[in-house]
Amino acid sequence: MSSSVQRIRVRYGDTDQMGHANYANYLYWFEHARGTWCRARGFTYKSFEEDFELMLPVVEVHVRYKGEVHYDDVIAVEVSLAEVNRAAMKFDYSVVNESTGKVVTEGHTWHVVMGKQRRAVSIPAEVRELLQREPTFEVPEV
Repeated sequence: MSSSVQRIRVRYGDTDQMGHANYANYLYWFEHARGTWCRARGFTYKSFEEDFELMLPVVEVHVRYKGEVHYDDVIAVEVSLAEVNRAAMKFDYSVVNESTGKVVTEGHTWHVVMGKQRRAVSIPAEVRELLQREPTFEVPEV
């Protein structure tokens, strides 16, 4: 399935005392990129919840740190929908530090599709169609 890219400039507050991006911020950046992935396909988390009365909680996260990111670096977070099964989906992430051109982090998140009773539900056909859309816009500059 197609991917989307979210470019992010690392803020001073994103870094630790050693000047590196704090490890927890990658989860925030994954979420930001995932939101952009959805918007590029014509929906948001809010519209998903309102239109389908469904939620997509994260139930598993994996992150592998392979390199450094510092204050004021620009990173490109590429996200793609890697797998969809009956009631869950997996997004893959790759973070590139644009100043070095190197992949500095890779990861994935698993999401369960939940209904109002907060139980897993089968993914409706209309939602599967949304997930298969090609992106409709390019991500603006940082």
